[in-house]
Amino acid sequence: MSIYVGNLSYEVTQDTLTAVFAEYGTVKRVQIPTDRETGRLRGFAFVEMNSDTEEAAAIDALDGAEWMGRDLKVNKARPKEDRGGSFGGNRGGGGGYNRNRY
Repeated sequence: MSIYVGNLSYEVTQDTLTAVFAEYGTVKRVQIPTDRETGRLRGFAFVEMNSDTEEAAAIDALDGAEWMGRDLKVNKARPKEDRGGSFGGNRGGGGGYNRNRY
């Protein structure tokens, strides 16, 4: 399982985030998603630690803590939801405009 870290500063790096979580155990992986179009950080990350005990310690200590000028939101990451296909999935469609109306 991994940890969700939200409300991150856009100045955060993989190294700085790793250093903060390393205080609570061994960090296996840090993933900081970026926007596909702009390349800008999206303001959240996922951190994997060596054990559930280490993850729990980090969550307890860091949830709500102020870091880099922001109050962190730290909790267990939820499993990724299936959003359907890569071309919009189940967004519905149609509706609104009827070109044969007149």
